[in-house]
Amino acid sequence: MKERYDLPCNIAQTLNIIGDRWTLLIIHDILVGRTTFNEIKKSLSGISSKMLSERLKYLEDTGLIVSSLYSDHPPRYKYTLTDSGKDLEHVFNSLILWGRQHLVKCYKKLVHRACSHEIEPAYYCPHCQKNVEDIDVVEI
Repeated sequence: MKERYDLPCNIAQTLNIIGDRWTLLIIHDILVGRTTFNEIKKSLSGISSKMLSERLKYLEDTGLIVSSLYSDHPPRYKYTLTDSGKDLEHVFNSLILWGRQHLVKCYKKLVHRACSHEIEPAYYCPHCQKNVEDIDVVEI
């Protein structure tokens, strides 16, 4: 994919990797267990085979997914997330939380498995060993 943002910004540089159409949805599908080309294609109504193939190749090149051959004839691959790809789960959860608060029609919510009540995000400081609300974004 072509780099679109030449800005000294974490958000811009991250969008250069995951900001293309379909990319986050493909990663999410793999995260939730759809690991073959056909499973992903079936799940993402409207994506062309060519687009899916290009995105999977790109995600592999960027180190977010790895492929492994599971059938020789014809060659078929299973896709899994790398640790870097798995770390995007927090991004998906944040998008679900945002959607729950701001979308007219919402399809998912995050709940505490033990009691089934909705959860709220929290920021944790490992140095102070407590949840914090007073956070700043600082340049490094």
